[in-house]
Amino acid sequence: MGYTAVHAGWGRLDASLDDLGCGRSWADVHRAKGLELACPECRGKVFARVSPHRARHFYHQVRPRNCALAHESPEHHLLKLELATAARAASFRAELEVANEARTWRADVLVFDGQDRPFMALEAQLSPMTPQDAQRRTDRYAADGVAVCWVSMEKRPWERGVPSLRVAPPRGRGEAWTVRHGMARYTWATPRTVRAKAAWTHISCSLDEAIRWILQGRVQAHTGPDGTVWWTAPAYVQLAVVRARLEADAEAVQQAAAAEQRRQAAQQQAAATERARLAAEQRRLAAEEAAHEDQQAEQERLTDFFEHAGIKTALWPAFMQLVCSASGKDVTCGNQSPAHGNGLLLYSRPCPGAAFQLAGVVCPDPSALARWPANLTILVPGRAWLLRIEEAAQNPLKVAVLDPATKHCAYERVGPRTAALT
Repeated sequence: MGYTAVHAGWGRLDASLDDLGCGRSWADVHRAKGLELACPECRGKVFARVSPHRARHFYHQVRPRNCALAHESPEHHLLKLELATAARAASFRAELEVANEARTWRADVLVFDGQDRPFMALEAQLSPMTPQDAQRRTDRYAADGVAVCWVSMEKRPWERGVPSLRVAPPRGRGEAWTVRHGMARYTWATPRTVRAKAAWTHISCSLDEAIRWILQGRVQAHTGPDGTVWWTAPAYVQLAVVRARLEADAEAVQQAAAAEQRRQAAQQQAAATERARLAAEQRRLAAEEAAHEDQQAEQERLTDFFEHAGIKTALWPAFMQLVCSASGKDVTCGNQSPAHGNGLLLYSRPCPGAAFQLAGVVCPDPSALARWPANLTILVPGRAWLLRIEEAAQNPLKVAVLDPATKHCAYERVGPRTAALT
């Protein structure tokens, strides 16, 4: 890879004037008899002067459109010189305005290592630039194995994402350029525990010190957890790594403890659920047992009726289920009624909360049908009982035939046989 000094720029012209002894009378250089100054880029005529910021610089008599130096501000020119001077003061060779052979980049200041290989570009970036442009330009340097440090004088949106320094010019004669942002140290209060406060803090130093530390490898570009890039010493990075590991370990312990608490809570919940299930099962079994006992007691109570009606005890629950299904109401059994031919009285509840009312009679003796109310339903367990009711009916009757064996339910209207014959 070859590198070309596109132009030595104003730095070479500065050195020429210093050799002529003009450095102390800079404002009068253009009046020196017989001295003609030319731009090293376009060879146009230039003059020397001092800017309002006390930066000595050259300006073109006629500013050409295609000359890069003609459009360079005094501040940019001065900052480049400071960067080159700082690099040279750190015992490195530094050249201004050097480009790679492919011309994909041109460094304001390119610094060479002990084997005369370029390894660091120092960019005086005073003009606007987007974070995306800064990253693309940084990547182009990296493709050639060259690191880069961007240097600005104001806060810029790109300074968080690429290695950079924010500097301030000297306030007076004899003062140095100062780094205000971009150099950081990691502070961790003692004793160094997870609970002790720790943070990255920016530090101020001279530009010469910052450039020397960067070129000598005493500081390196470090990317923080939030993506911010700054220059810091490897020892601080290691300290931050130790802190991060402690925090990660503490977080892991907390997560494990939380997971154990969740596991125990789930275990307790499962145990409580199982206890509730067992209790519900016990209640269900107890209810079934109580219901069975009630059913047995009921069947024992109705033994005489079963003999009267000829109904098998085992079929009685199915018969009552048909009764409830057919009526759609709550139904309960009374006693055998001599007034109703020893039939079993059935009561129903018209609506929730109401009192039970007589709704029907099961298997009344046919001899009792002589004065049977027409609206009182007779319930029988099969066709045989229906025939007996039909033969004895002396007035219209409503009969519900509920066969517990076939699960069939039917309503019949019966009346006197003589009426049927007429």
